[in-house]
Amino acid sequence: MAGRGETVSNKHVLFKNYVSGFPKESDMYVATTTTELKVPDGCNNGVLVKNLYLSCDPYMIILMKKSIDQRTFTSYTPGSPLRGYGVAKVLDSRHPGFKEGDFVWGTVGWEEYSLITSFQPFFKIQDTDVPLSYYTGILGMPGMTAYFGFYQVCSPKKGEHVYISAASGAVGQLVGQFAKLMGCYVVGSAGSKEKVDLLKNKFGFDEAFNYKEEPDLNAALGRYFPEGIDIYFENVGGKMLDAVLPNMRFRGRIAVCGMISQYNLDKPEGVFNLMTVVYKRVRIEGFVVTDYYDQYPKFLDFVLPCIREGKIKYMEDISEGLENGPAALVGLFSGQNVGKKLVVVARE
Repeated sequence: MAGRGETVSNKHVLFKNYVSGFPKESDMYVATTTTELKVPDGCNNGVLVKNLYLSCDPYMIILMKKSIDQRTFTSYTPGSPLRGYGVAKVLDSRHPGFKEGDFVWGTVGWEEYSLITSFQPFFKIQDTDVPLSYYTGILGMPGMTAYFGFYQVCSPKKGEHVYISAASGAVGQLVGQFAKLMGCYVVGSAGSKEKVDLLKNKFGFDEAFNYKEEPDLNAALGRYFPEGIDIYFENVGGKMLDAVLPNMRFRGRIAVCGMISQYNLDKPEGVFNLMTVVYKRVRIEGFVVTDYYDQYPKFLDFVLPCIREGKIKYMEDISEGLENGPAALVGLFSGQNVGKKLVVVARE
């Protein structure tokens, strides 16, 4: 085990250049440099961490594009490491809130060791009786997205009819289970028979279907929701959203978490059924999880007991080794992951 102040090799996944359309593994590359295992002199409040687990998230593809709205996002810089959510161990700290040996989660570089100077977000992990990898998912950003998106944005009521697209992913699998805990009727869609079976048999959805096998999504939703949809948790966009709108109930709610079908398109698909929003008084609300980070303790108070008591099932899809990071990230967009996709850099 390398000691504090020692110089060690540091492997990185670097961003090559801005992409148009679907990203490829070749848009990233792995390189190795060296780093000293201490916070540099003059870096007040800096924290040096050893990265353990890296989260693969769809929003990262948006950061590979130069044409994004820079007021909302900051693109990756060619030649620099990708950045995203991760779980890490503190090796050296000049920050009063973190000390050597602490486990943390937040934004880190896709590399073995990261120097942290910005702490939005960055959380010390207090509860270690659950797997540390859970802080890339159910106890991290995706879990908070599911919790606040469902309970606060959707304002659910017992017995309501809930539909979730991309339902077997890191967020969707949790939204469905939260809805079932409230006594809702829950249907999810996914892209394979294996994922559909998981939704029904592992995560407890009432129904699920493979959207790739449905030539008419509007008609499919009509079969599963003959009385309409009260809540739609939107992860896909495009044709899926267009099919949902006519199937919404009066005063239904749509929480817009993401639109993964649109991220790789140079020209987004149109949505044609928007007048339904007027006729049925449907509320559509987009949200960003960072708005809720100040409520993280409230989230933990709810979710940790659910995990410990077995009320919520959770599934991870793990790739071993930083060098497999590019393939893991790109695989999100062809539906290769089953559950929360993450990359293991090291195991403490």
